Amino acid sequence: MIVGTSQAASLLDVCEQRVRQLLKEGRVVGAEKVDGFWRIPLFNGMPKVREGTRGPKSTWRKRARAILTRIHIIKANLDRNRREKGFEAVIAVRKGSKVKYYHEVEIGKFGKLVYRPENPLTGVGAVLWLEINPDVNVVGKNFVYQ
Repeated sequence: MIVGTSQAASLLDVCEQRVRQLLKEGRVVGAEKVDGFWRIPLFNGMPKVREGTRGPKSTWRKRARAILTRIHIIKANLDRNRREKGFEAVIAVRKGSKVKYYHEVEIGKFGKLVYRPENPLTGVGAVLWLEINPDVNVVGKNFVYQ
């Protein structure tokens, strides 16, 4: 797989400027510049960076993160959109300390989480729903509260 400087910076957990500096020094294995854009190959899901000859040891990530991705609904935005007829993003995707906000999130081969206040689900009126692919097994559980 090939990535650009911003994706490589995110994977290495450093800023884009540092990645550009490493590219300029020729320390990123297999990287090449095509039409003004860097193409950086991934090895086991990470860019491979050669060690420098001077200074302290590198502090960037050597292997891919094992941090869970968590998706949740921002109820305050959902309520505000309903009250004020707005269209703020209500789906938050958290990966470690980084958060991104969306109106729709595809979850690989499993399905997608959809927010459409302008076009509610027919017959139900829901503006936020989870669409699951038919081949995915869904197991429901109920909890007893005392």
